[in-house]
Amino acid sequence: MKKIFVTLLSLILLTGYQMAQSQQQGASITFTKRIHDFGKIQEADGAVSYSFEFTNTGNTPLVITRVVASCGCTTPEWTRQPVPPGQKGYVKVTFNPRNRPGQFAKTITVMTNGVQPNAVLRVQGEVIPREKTLEDFYPYKMGNVRLKSNHIPFVKILNGQKKTVLAEVVNVSEEPVDISFTGVPPHLTFEGPGKLKPGEKGVMEITYDAAKKNDWGFVIDRIRMLQNGKGDFSYTLTISATIEDDFSGMTPEELANAPSIQFKQTTYDFGTMKQNTQVEHNFEFTNEGKSDLIIRKVSSSCGCTAVKPKENVIKPGQTSHIKTIFSSGSRVGRQNKTVTIITNDPKNTQVILRLTGNVEPPKGK
Repeated sequence: MKKIFVTLLSLILLTGYQMAQSQQQGASITFTKRIHDFGKIQEADGAVSYSFEFTNTGNTPLVITRVVASCGCTTPEWTRQPVPPGQKGYVKVTFNPRNRPGQFAKTITVMTNGVQPNAVLRVQGEVIPREKTLEDFYPYKMGNVRLKSNHIPFVKILNGQKKTVLAEVVNVSEEPVDISFTGVPPHLTFEGPGKLKPGEKGVMEITYDAAKKNDWGFVIDRIRMLQNGKGDFSYTLTISATIEDDFSGMTPEELANAPSIQFKQTTYDFGTMKQNTQVEHNFEFTNEGKSDLIIRKVSSSCGCTAVKPKENVIKPGQTSHIKTIFSSGSRVGRQNKTVTIITNDPKNTQVILRLTGNVEPPKGK
């Protein structure tokens, strides 16, 4: 009986050992270390690198299939060929400290064909910032001057409101530069900076009069700067603003009697259509408020989508629609287009409608 028990126990142990051995079959990546601290590094000195060394401690060739860094500032390189059992390889990590002052910790995920397929590495340290230059403070070059940006956003402006912003400019040439502007519309006013000496900084004062613009929603103007009376398309400033109604002064009674736009649906899926064809859809809505609903503006995200309201003034209780026509043209694949409706509904000033569907390519392509 005792012999039978010992025999059975030996068989069980042998089977377990064989199973364990079979489970260990395969490649296995083992790094010398998984964390590297660069310590304090100077931003001005540029990128730093470190190579993580590993050994294939398995019994079949190891292949690194992919290496993914947690940040675009971190670039990996690695052994591309299969690594035989017992042989070594590397994963080199390069960190770019530009515009990343302070402490950092970045991870790199190494994916392999090993028994444990993923390994995570980490590089860390502290970036000592470099001294800022004129180009850092004024990154956009326009002829003989530099600006912080060629885009001047007014963000939100209430209809009827005037708003002023200041934009700095510096003369980086060795000659005086006389700055003026052309193509300025009536709702914009530019003052300064006039003539700047070499190295001199000045300020452009731009005033936006929303009442004169007489528009709604997100709007853009493009103004050309002249330097000593000359300038081409590359000297263009973009002025943007979002013009909205001012409902802040409305009383509770006025809000209760305001218009209210309610759409039957705000998304339409046209399914599948062919190239160079059109699809039409009417987005129905009702004015469920107690005063006239005014359609201020209707615009689409793409020139491929034509939009037109049936009428611009909708009485209380009246139903109307926004007609949309999508032209597929040479487009192919999934399409997602939007239509923006701006109204005088104080609780729903802007409504986004969506057209979605698929354009199939010609047969044989």
